[in-house]
Amino acid sequence: MDTSSHTIQTLFDQLGLPSSETAIETFIKNNHLDRDIPLERAAFWSAGQAQFIHEALEEDADWAEIVDQLDAQLRH
Repeated sequence: MDTSSHTIQTLFDQLGLPSSETAIETFIKNNHLDRDIPLERAAFWSAGQAQFIHEALEEDADWAEIVDQLDAQLRH
């Protein structure tokens, strides 16, 4: 069982995305998500990324809290 603390940087690593502070800020700035689109259905995810996000939220996995935080930031 993975008991490590997850951060936005580790989430981006898990998703295979650049995880520097600048890269994350740029990703969030360049990707807006409308209120009626579920996070895992955003057009900017690959199929694998979308599946990971879906499972994290569906199973209320240890990643769910940080995924929720990313969701909120993308709805700026």
